[in-house]
Amino acid sequence: MEMGLAGKRVLVTGSTKGIGRAIAVAFAKEGADVVINGRRADTVAAVVDELAAAYPTTHPVAAPYDISDPQQADKMFQQIPTVDVLVNNMGIFGPMAYDEIDDATWERFFKVNVLSGNRLAKHYLPAMLAQDFGRIIFIASEEAVMPSGEMPQYSMTKSMNLSLAKSLSKLTVGSHVTVNTVMPGSTLTEGVQKMLDDMYADSDLPKDQWEHDFMINHRPLSQIQRLIRPEEIGRLAVFVASPFASSFSGEALRADGGLVPTIF
Repeated sequence: MEMGLAGKRVLVTGSTKGIGRAIAVAFAKEGADVVINGRRADTVAAVVDELAAAYPTTHPVAAPYDISDPQQADKMFQQIPTVDVLVNNMGIFGPMAYDEIDDATWERFFKVNVLSGNRLAKHYLPAMLAQDFGRIIFIASEEAVMPSGEMPQYSMTKSMNLSLAKSLSKLTVGSHVTVNTVMPGSTLTEGVQKMLDDMYADSDLPKDQWEHDFMINHRPLSQIQRLIRPEEIGRLAVFVASPFASSFSGEALRADGGLVPTIF
């Protein structure tokens, strides 16, 4: 299905690996000109080269900036003053015991996972409203609505993403600009693969059974009983950004494999 995104400029933050990269690839497949963002110029350039080779009708752009740094974000704004679609994907996570989290860590997670996306939304939203089309998508997590207790510093920021998206959607009333949040469940990114490698390093269980064992013992509420693939989140993000997804805004859209055991 043609999603009506050909030629649109799409900025995906944190798009050199994991869910962000999968989202960037999904947009490129639709003919969008994707802005690849990450902190390392070499990894950003590598993804840009791959997209340019795979999708020669598109024009991917490198944006090697640490957007958690306001000065570097300003440099990106100078290079990329406007976008049609902003996907606030960049974020940090990690299991931590509550009594071991110091104030500096709480502040770091807030700075990276909340303020960075807010900074970009604040910059790009006015032009979207002026052209009467735009999409802002925050990539959150099921941790936003069902904190596991494994990483409270992360869950807090993902809940904030939902609240921020809802607030920003109020600024788009009557326009063709939407602001939404996508909440992936446990997804097989490079980071999760490393977690599995570490978790089962001393196990006698065959590697092809690690994922199943992890889901049974650590994510028993999942209805699909497997890790979500990044490409599945990429396809959802493309739909949410498309003109076909014009009837909802301010929504928290769950893609968690049924992990959250509520109907709301």
